[in-house]
Amino acid sequence: MAEMKFEKVSDTEYNLDVCGFVCPHPQLYAKKSLEKIAEGAILNLVFDNPSSKETIVQMCEAAGNDIIESKTEGGKIYLKIEKG
Repeated sequence: MAEMKFEKVSDTEYNLDVCGFVCPHPQLYAKKSLEKIAEGAILNLVFDNPSSKETIVQMCEAAGNDIIESKTEGGKIYLKIEKG
């Protein structure tokens, strides 16, 4: 069973690992995590469900959050999101 891992790395940076989850869970966990962090903080999101990427990007744009980095490596998708 997959486990959501949300951890504070520093005062302004957080990691969220939602690998193993399928839609809509990666978006829901990302949304909840972004609600918890301060404006200007960074959320490093990693997931492995490609169909989640588009909806996460749309959700960030609608909420005014910036995706400052996006890469795919070894079947995992990494998004660095700055809360707006």
